[in-house]
Amino acid sequence: MSARPGTPDASFIEPAPVATSGDAVAALNPNERRLSLNCIEKKGIVVEKKNRRATLLIAGAVFSSVALTAVFAQSASNDGSAATTKRYLPEYTASGDLILPKNFHEWVYVGSPLTPNALNGGKANFPEFHNVYIEPGSYEIYKKTGEFPEGTIFFKELQLTLPAENPDGSRSEPSGRGYFPGKWNGADVTVKDSKRYADTGGWGYYNFNHHEPKAPTAKLKPQSECAACHQASAKKDEVWTQFYPLLDN
Repeated sequence: MSARPGTPDASFIEPAPVATSGDAVAALNPNERRLSLNCIEKKGIVVEKKNRRATLLIAGAVFSSVALTAVFAQSASNDGSAATTKRYLPEYTASGDLILPKNFHEWVYVGSPLTPNALNGGKANFPEFHNVYIEPGSYEIYKKTGEFPEGTIFFKELQLTLPAENPDGSRSEPSGRGYFPGKWNGADVTVKDSKRYADTGGWGYYNFNHHEPKAPTAKLKPQSECAACHQASAKKDEVWTQFYPLLDN
């Protein structure tokens, strides 16, 4: 049965208005106020849940990014693909002479063969201690691969013994009789570059004087002076690894 015009339909109940401000809520009757506050509270809960979910998603993304970075870093470290030491590569003049390498005393020391003058007719070819260093970045690669990379530099600094007390050139010190380091005496340098030094087996040989001071630059030595001996007698890739336990592996 339909209601008469102008008479409210008993089946229809107009929803209570929703207040959004404190003054508007205060103006409602108790029932309307209760409904409005409940609605506001529910909306607040929904917003809070959404904010909480967004925060968790962001935190999860950040954690995943950090975890992936750590995994890739560990992987690179394990397979040896990430070099940690910046390499010092050979430097040349415009005319092709090798420039005396810098800071070689800070390189990796590998050994000191000794050829005293007194045991070599009074004048050894390389008098007398041969203090040998390898460029650190090249050594790092060699440890991982077992091969000397292109650009490897060996620096052999010569050093005289202290004045002799005996015919064989030896002398006595508190530690015993033997040969003891004295003054610096020049240097020889070897560089690996398979293309540049193809005629000498892939290595270039340079002499920076066999006396002090060391020359600031040096010219490439011919095959007959250095390379031939290295090719005939050096144990590995023209390097005397048999004298250097650090490299002989």
